Amino acid sequence: MSVPARVAALIVAFLVVVGLGAFVAVYYIGGQSSLPTVNYAASGGQVNVMLQEDPQNNSSSKPDWVSYYVQDPATRQWVHTTLFSVPAHTTVNVTIYGYDGCTPLRNNFFSGVQGTVGGTVSVTQFNQHGKRLGPTRNTSTINSWADCNVGHTFAIPALGVYVPVASPDARLSADDLCASSPCTRQGNPYSLEKFSFKTPDHGGLYRWQCLVPCGGGYLDGNSGPMQTVGYMMGEMDVVAR
Repeated sequence: MSVPARVAALIVAFLVVVGLGAFVAVYYIGGQSSLPTVNYAASGGQVNVMLQEDPQNNSSSKPDWVSYYVQDPATRQWVHTTLFSVPAHTTVNVTIYGYDGCTPLRNNFFSGVQGTVGGTVSVTQFNQHGKRLGPTRNTSTINSWADCNVGHTFAIPALGVYVPVASPDARLSADDLCASSPCTRQGNPYSLEKFSFKTPDHGGLYRWQCLVPCGGGYLDGNSGPMQTVGYMMGEMDVVAR
C-alpha cells in the first residue's frame, strides 16, 4: 500500500473512532443529562435514600420496561430517575419498596448480601392492604434458588455493594402485581427492604445497577432497561464536603 493510501486509511479510521466517540457522548451522556438528579443531604453523618422498583414505569417511550424510582426528600414525590447524590464519608440508609415479581438469579453468588453495614439486610413483607406478613427478618442471604423471592438487585460494584432485593410474596403477587407506576400509590403486595453502606471519604461518580437480567425481549435479558440509565441502571454522585 502506498504512503498516500496508508495516510488516507489512517484518516478514515481516525474519523470512525471520533464518530463513535461522539455517538456515545450524545446517545448516553446527552440522554442521561436530561434526567433529574435527586439530592440527599446528611444529618448526623447519615442520609436516607428511598427507592422503589416497579414492573413497569410511567414514561411514554418505554412504559413496559421495569424501572427504579427515587423519592425526592423535599417533595416526597417519586421521580422516574436513577440519578441521585449523597455526601462523602456518610452512612447511607437505603429503603427499597419491591413491587416487581420474582426472577431467579442467574448466579446464586448474588444471593449473599455484600458490602452493607453488618453484612445484612432487613426484609418485611406486606399484602395488598398494607398489612405486615410475619415479622421483619434480618438476613445475610436471600436465596432465590430455594424460593421465588428475589425481584431485582441493587449493586454498586466499585464499592463492593451487592444486595438481592426481595420480591412480594409470590402467592399474593402472582395475579396482583402493580400495574401503574409509581406503585406506592396503589394497593398491591410488596416487600420492604432496608440496609446501610458507607460512602467513601472522597467524591466521585459511582455506577449502580440491577444484576438480574430483566430486559424482556432482549438477548439474555441484558439489554433494554438493564443497560439504560433511568431504568435499571443509574449513578450515585458522591459529593465531597
